[in-house]
Amino acid sequence: MTKIINLRQARKDRARAERRAQGDAKAAKFGEAKSRRTVRQAEQTRADGLHDQHKRDD
Repeated sequence: MTKIINLRQARKDRARAERRAQGDAKAAKFGEAKSRRTVRQAEQTRADGLHDQHKRDD
């Protein structure tokens, strides 16, 4: 036999899970301490600079 589910509750559960995933993504993006954020930005700037140095001038 199949399990009977409440469609309204299933819809709410799915929406709740989507909001949780979106919140987790935002927390990962904006929830960093300032010191870690500056380190990450410095590493990204350095990596971009190294990448630009290896471009070929045609």
